[in-house]
Amino acid sequence: MATDILRDLGPVFLGSRLKRLAERMQSGASRIIADTGLPLQPAQMPLLAALDRGPLTVGQLVEAVGSSQPGVTRAVGQLVSLGLVGSERGKDQRQRTLSLTPAGQAAMARIRLLIWPRIGRAVTELLDGVSGPLLAQIEAIEAALALRPLDARVAALGPGGLAIRPYDDSLAGAFYEINAEWITTMFTMEPADRETIEHPKEHIIDPGGAILFVEAQGLGVIGTCALRKQADGVFELTKMAVRPAARGLKAGEYLLEATIAHALEMGAETLYLLTNTDCAPAIHLYEKNGFQHDAGIMAEYGARYARCNVAMRYRPS
Repeated sequence: MATDILRDLGPVFLGSRLKRLAERMQSGASRIIADTGLPLQPAQMPLLAALDRGPLTVGQLVEAVGSSQPGVTRAVGQLVSLGLVGSERGKDQRQRTLSLTPAGQAAMARIRLLIWPRIGRAVTELLDGVSGPLLAQIEAIEAALALRPLDARVAALGPGGLAIRPYDDSLAGAFYEINAEWITTMFTMEPADRETIEHPKEHIIDPGGAILFVEAQGLGVIGTCALRKQADGVFELTKMAVRPAARGLKAGEYLLEATIAHALEMGAETLYLLTNTDCAPAIHLYEKNGFQHDAGIMAEYGARYARCNVAMRYRPS
C-alpha cells in the first residue's frame, strides 16, 4: 500500500490535508450539482448565497465569503458570463454593484430545494460518530469518504427529509398556488379547476375527501394531491402537482404512494384519475404505481374536464 505522506506527518501538513479533504468533498458536491442540470461549481455557491441576500460590491463580497479578491473576481466573471449575476456601476463610479439576475434567482431557488438539503443530510450522516482529536477526526472523515463519496451518500439517503401533511385551512393558499401554476402553464383554467382549488374545503374535504401535502425539510410545502369522494368507495385522485423547482427530490412519487395508501385506508374500492397525454411524465409515474388506462372510467367521468383524454383506474398487480 502506498504511503499517505500527509497523514504520516500529521500537524506538519495540516493545511495540505485540509485542502485535500475539501477537494474530496467538493468533488462529490460537483456531481450532485451536475445532476440538477445547473452549470455551477461548489466554489461558486457561497457567492450566489451572499448575493441572494442583496446586492454587494466586490469588496463586500470578498468580506462576506472570506476568499481572496482575485479568486472572487474570477468567479464573479464566470457567473456574469452564465447570466446569473449582473454588474452595474454604483453611485461611486469606481465601484460596481453585483446582484442576482432573474436567472440567478431561479438558480438559487433550485439550489435551496435540490442541493443544500441533500448535501446537508449527507454531511451530517458522514460526521455521525466522528469524535476525538482533530487529526483523528480528519482521518475518520477521509476513510469514510474513501469508502463512499459524498454524492454516493446523497443517493443512498433517498428522499429523506420529505414528510406528508394533511390539509388544514392554513394550507388552502398553497393548494391553490401549486395547482394554479401547473394548470395555467400547460392548459386553460376550467370552471371545474377553479371551484376546486379556490374552495378545497367545500369541494373536497367536507364531502368526505382528503388533501395531502408533501413538505421538504427546511423548504416548506412543495407539492399536493387530493382525493375527491364521488360515492361510497369511489374516489378520484386529482389536483396532484409538485412545484417545478422541486424536481429531483422524488417528491411526486413519495406523495403519490402516500395518497394511494390514504385512499385505501378511507375504503376506496374504485380509485381513478383523469389527465391529458401532454402530462407524459405524470402518466408514466401513475403507470409505475399501479394505474391502468380504463375506457369505462373515461366514459363515466371523462367529461368533467375539456382537456381530459386519458382516464386511469388503480389496479395493483
